Amino acid sequence: MLKATENWTRRSNGQSCLSTRTRYLLAPMACLIGILALPQPSGAQVPTYEVTPEESTIKFGVDSSVSIKGVFEKRNTRITFSSRDVRSAAIDIEIEADSVNTGSHMKDNKWKSKDLFNVKESPLITFKSTKIVQTGPYTFDIEGNFTIRGVTKTEKLTLTSDSKGTPAGNLDGTMAFDRKEYGMTSGIPFIKIANRVEVSVRLKWKQTSGPPPVFEQ
Repeated sequence: MLKATENWTRRSNGQSCLSTRTRYLLAPMACLIGILALPQPSGAQVPTYEVTPEESTIKFGVDSSVSIKGVFEKRNTRITFSSRDVRSAAIDIEIEADSVNTGSHMKDNKWKSKDLFNVKESPLITFKSTKIVQTGPYTFDIEGNFTIRGVTKTEKLTLTSDSKGTPAGNLDGTMAFDRKEYGMTSGIPFIKIANRVEVSVRLKWKQTSGPPPVFEQ
């Protein structure tokens, strides 16, 4: 009888120890499950924008003895936010260099050639923002990596917004660069062409989800 009692006591103590260890093991697991069950940050907590290609334009012009102005027919622009702060926005522009249209096949072919855009070896012209500074209630200076002909340099795009906190609007901007700094040292036959190339953009955007961005006052 005494042995039976001792065996029962040992089993009871063993089960008690096992139960205690089980509780210690389960407690951290329960905390982990609780953390995972909490709502996680999502894209809906930041502004989400969509740029409409059909209603947006990217144009360029060069001072020359004969008017040279063109538009890129194919381009894609993305605007993303990492927070509600409007300065957290990132702008990513991709242009298909082969889509240049100056209204003249001769000029188009020259711009597409290896002397200028070199579209066969460098089919894309890109601008990827690295820093956004709000310079006024509706104006921004955007520094970014501009790549053309495979050469990348820092350039500045100045943008003006026509709205603040609305579900849709326009961003109008300008940028200028020296074509020779990107290896475009040749000219166009019989046409005197300047080195400075001026670019203008109009981005038609709409907000698809999330709260509106917060501007500096």
